[in-house]
Amino acid sequence: MTGETLVHRVEVELHGDRYEILVYCRDDGRHFARTRFGENDIIINDGQSLEEALVKHEKVLPLAVNCRHLLQQVKGGTEQGE
Repeated sequence: MTGETLVHRVEVELHGDRYEILVYCRDDGRHFARTRFGENDIIINDGQSLEEALVKHEKVLPLAVNCRHLLQQVKGGTEQGE
């Protein structure tokens, strides 16, 4: 990615799984935090500072993880009921 510099990296544990949060600074000084769940499954939050982007991301990440777990359960339940 051009115009972006990795400035912070942290791992968090949710429901027994570990997730990596990467925070980048763009050329314009804004920051964004990113967690990749899969090749085409990424959550991103931005902010004016590293701290703002990270705080937003850490608040939203548990919701994103829970939604993905619920989706897996629904898909699993649908397949078993067919």
